[in-house]
Amino acid sequence: MPKPLLAGNWKLHCLSAEAAALAGEIAKGCEDLQDRQVMVAPTFTSLAAVAGVLRGSKVALGAQDVYWEDTGAFTGEVSAPMLVDAGCSFVIVGHSERREYFEETDYTVAKKIAASYRSGLSQILCVGETLDQREAGETMKVIEKQLRHGIVELPAPGLESLVVAYEPVWAIGTGRTATPEQAEEVHARLREILCTLMDPDKADAVRILYGGSVKPDNVDELMACPNVNGALVGGASLKPDDFLRIVHYEES
Repeated sequence: MPKPLLAGNWKLHCLSAEAAALAGEIAKGCEDLQDRQVMVAPTFTSLAAVAGVLRGSKVALGAQDVYWEDTGAFTGEVSAPMLVDAGCSFVIVGHSERREYFEETDYTVAKKIAASYRSGLSQILCVGETLDQREAGETMKVIEKQLRHGIVELPAPGLESLVVAYEPVWAIGTGRTATPEQAEEVHARLREILCTLMDPDKADAVRILYGGSVKPDNVDELMACPNVNGALVGGASLKPDDFLRIVHYEES
């Protein structure tokens, strides 16, 4: 089984000093971790402050987005080499909020995934359906399209370091969470798709995270699912005690 990844997406929260303090509390609570990996993704403006706090700790640094060109006349964008220079080892790509509010498409996701891979970043590719799509029975169709299209420019070796995050849009920030059965059903299908794209043994090693109102009181049950290899956590990752409880989930 792949080493679980517990990732915190801080979204548009925390100024630099707040982010550094939060990162320090999380790093302290992860000092004894052995069998799982932790990552936090602050805003771009807090990357430097958080990187300084996390240096030498067991918590990795990630970014919430990336641009697909390394340099150029692209005002306001941040490239993969810049993220590496800032201390990042992970980047989140294709989050539903980017798709919904900022016109992210499967095309731009694919370019970002490939650019991140070229720079040595591990990519967390987000997929997930809306409530209307789920009620229309289109969940599997949607997540397969997002996964296949998102990696179309990724060289075959890059699949081995890819992380996939299933985040049902209807569960993000709503307090609603997919049941363990719903999560496992989608994760198992994602695993099946990966097996068509790479050696099945290597596909089994790809981490598939669940995201969508992950909290201390549901993480144990979610992490007990065979194909759930971690969590992408939003609001609860801003509360040290809650996030550390998620990181230290109890295995069944």
